[in-house]
Amino acid sequence: MKPKLLYIEDEVEIATWVRADLEERDYEVIWLGSGEGATEAAKGCSLIILDVMLPGLDGFTVGQRLKKEHPTIPIVMLSARTSIDDKLHGLDFADDYVTKPFHPDELAARIEVQLRKAGTSIAADEVVKLDHLSIYEKDNRIVNELTQEEVILSGKQFHIFAYLLRHMGMIRTKEQIYEAVWNEPYLDGDKTLMVHIRHLREKLERDPANPTIIQTIRGVGYRVKKP
Repeated sequence: MKPKLLYIEDEVEIATWVRADLEERDYEVIWLGSGEGATEAAKGCSLIILDVMLPGLDGFTVGQRLKKEHPTIPIVMLSARTSIDDKLHGLDFADDYVTKPFHPDELAARIEVQLRKAGTSIAADEVVKLDHLSIYEKDNRIVNELTQEEVILSGKQFHIFAYLLRHMGMIRTKEQIYEAVWNEPYLDGDKTLMVHIRHLREKLERDPANPTIIQTIRGVGYRVKKP
């Protein structure tokens, strides 16, 4: 069952891309443009993402009301305000405080931390089976079931594979993968990603020359196909 997130943000452009990114990561997202009706909408949600600058009641007031009505639901605050006073004010009731601008991977990671604490993480106790591999997402561990040995990846290899797993079944371009993992613009013709993919396949595939786990989509990029 997908964790349900309540996302309260009045800026449509920001809300649109954040919501789309979270839905790609397999969350169900309820979006509100203000704090009106938030306490009712929060029922059954696993986590609340709350912007500070809202029309009508500000995010601090909305957050305090939400925490009072739903004390067990984690709240992640979003704000362009970076002063220590604002952060401390938010953390009086919120569980985390993320300053704008932020990278979607950072927000996703912070959400995952809070969901794990609350015991509702996507990765909690979940094992993904891909061919001969068992991937224990909660422990960041991969086991080759043919040899019963753990597959050890380098940092970059792990981040590339984790990114493809988060978007399982979806084709990701070289640019998308590179910019998500290295957090810098991709330069056309750069072979760095291709080299890392080759090394990943040497560790993950039964036959690296004929890969079945990390597929190349010619002229576009790569994907991990859903089992």
